[in-house]
Amino acid sequence: MSDAALAPNESLGRNGKKARPAHMSKAASRSSILEAARRVAARDGARDLSLRAVAAEAGFAPAGLYSYFRSKDELLLALAADDLTLLARAMREAGGLKGASTVALSLLGGTETIAAASQALPRRGGGGDAERLFNGRMIAALRALSEASGLPSDNRENQCDVVLVAAALAGMALLERSGRLGALGFQADEILARLASRFAKA
Repeated sequence: MSDAALAPNESLGRNGKKARPAHMSKAASRSSILEAARRVAARDGARDLSLRAVAAEAGFAPAGLYSYFRSKDELLLALAADDLTLLARAMREAGGLKGASTVALSLLGGTETIAAASQALPRRGGGGDAERLFNGRMIAALRALSEASGLPSDNRENQCDVVLVAAALAGMALLERSGRLGALGFQADEILARLASRFAKA
């Protein structure tokens, strides 16, 4: 039997782009699209992500993406949800508020998907499964930060402190990514040390 006979059968759409390969599950295709979207976001910026560019990168027909993601916003929310999962895991493994803040700043500074996805969220809720997934992962990341800082989330004051630290880290990541933190005369380590001294209870 020839090698060609053993090769996976991929059907082409009307425009010559492949539809989902017959051997690839829907979950694997979704994962492949997310990986392609991540490459496009790294190259073009998450805010300028387009479904057409992602489809081209993934080798899918543009219309083929709509069975996985209904819109650019839904795709951004899925990317950000994955990033929030990585962020929560990294903060748990870092230990202590200073360590968790350092890894959070590094991860947030290396991607703009979470910031872009935040802009994609509907103002009044009702964004469906993608919004629920994003919100759930955001809560998990805040819990990880709460655990790292030693601030139990059992009272409103501690919850406010955790959100305040998270907002500070997100703002610092923005300033660092744009080069503004250094231009303002600050070092990330200096700010992180102050956060740890003011908020860490562990």
